[in-house]
Amino acid sequence: MKNKLEEKAKEVLENNFQQGGFTIPSKNLYPFQWKWDSGFIALGYAHYNIERAKQEIQSILNAQWDNGFIPHIVFHNESDSYFPGPDVHKSELSPFSPKKYKTTGLTQPPVYGFVLEKIYQVAENKKEILNFIRSVIDKVYKNHLYFYNNRDIKNEGLVYIYHNWESGTDNSPLWDDIWAGIDSPEYEFERKDTTHVDPSQRPTKREYDHYIHLIEIAKKYFYNDKGISENSPFLVQDPLFNSILIRSNEALINLYQIIGNENQKVEVLKNKQIKSLKNMNSKLFDKELGAYIHYDLRNNKPISLVSSSSFSPLFCGAPDKQIAEILISTLIKKFGGDDKFLCASFDPTNNRFNPKKYWRGPVWINLNWILYNGLKRYGYNEIAKRVKDDSIELIRREGFCEYFDPRKNTSESEKIGYGGNNFSWTAALFIDFINEKFSL
Repeated sequence: MKNKLEEKAKEVLENNFQQGGFTIPSKNLYPFQWKWDSGFIALGYAHYNIERAKQEIQSILNAQWDNGFIPHIVFHNESDSYFPGPDVHKSELSPFSPKKYKTTGLTQPPVYGFVLEKIYQVAENKKEILNFIRSVIDKVYKNHLYFYNNRDIKNEGLVYIYHNWESGTDNSPLWDDIWAGIDSPEYEFERKDTTHVDPSQRPTKREYDHYIHLIEIAKKYFYNDKGISENSPFLVQDPLFNSILIRSNEALINLYQIIGNENQKVEVLKNKQIKSLKNMNSKLFDKELGAYIHYDLRNNKPISLVSSSSFSPLFCGAPDKQIAEILISTLIKKFGGDDKFLCASFDPTNNRFNPKKYWRGPVWINLNWILYNGLKRYGYNEIAKRVKDDSIELIRREGFCEYFDPRKNTSESEKIGYGGNNFSWTAALFIDFINEKFSL
């Protein structure tokens, strides 16, 4: 079964690979290149086609803006199957955007630090892969500096996102209360996602109004971060986004030390780490909830809800042993019942939980991969194994879906895999799971 699934996973990646040297997440639904998708996809390729992994990374980095920003979508190709496209985003409004590529003015979690580190670990020819890393690592470093120079307005070592799409957890209930306080216009547009996927599983029309409204505000200020930070109604410090940044800082430090003669960059990153880790714990850890939470900078208040993102600081080593124990207790109590696959994307004990609707409850394999590596880091090997086994079981049962129903009490014949079919990062991370030699 394992070998058959692995071959199928490779087939998914090969079928989603595009002539331009990048891999789309899923045909029809997502026809372009996404930032954090490609990072995870590269991890899968690294196990059997290292050149393709390098190509995937190089492709996204080629579209980096002059100020270090890396967009969440690169519109390499023409397609009318996705909304909103380049004609809505209008990245050309920014003086920093690339002339060669159409992109969005939004970003996604900065995964490329730890992606490069993992590829280095997996690669058999260390000398050859290190040459590649040398050629791209400064671009990743520049992306990290962009965040600290432009998105850390409180000088806390915690960067903000200005759009829910930047979190990667698009329509999470985390944002509901923010939307309730925003009077977004009603826009006229034709969505494409609901023609490929059951609309009941996707964000609502009103949610999309908010999404477009935030883009329009950013465009009004020509994607200038200062203008956005002063005027956007959505300004959030996200523990997942910041944990990924901190973990990628750590990876860059490790890689620069292997490369050598980069002491200044290492020192800069180490100084950022001290502040980031300190404030991750002092500001974003909620003792009462027993979890890390998001912080609404615009309204200056915590978002006191638990999601799978709440456990992501394990991935970057932020919690001390005491906090880690509290996190595990919360994870098991809220998410880990015998009737659940680990790990739902939102608190199953909360009335906002929806097991079928996008980021409002389903299991996502990339968040499971992050959780798995975080648990392993702290020695919670038994729970980590459960996360991995649950991920593999969901894929065995349903195939390489975009997301999965976390409830176990469904019949074997009932469909519990949703969203895009033959989803690239699900396939890629399955390959990494079953070929694991190194955990991050």
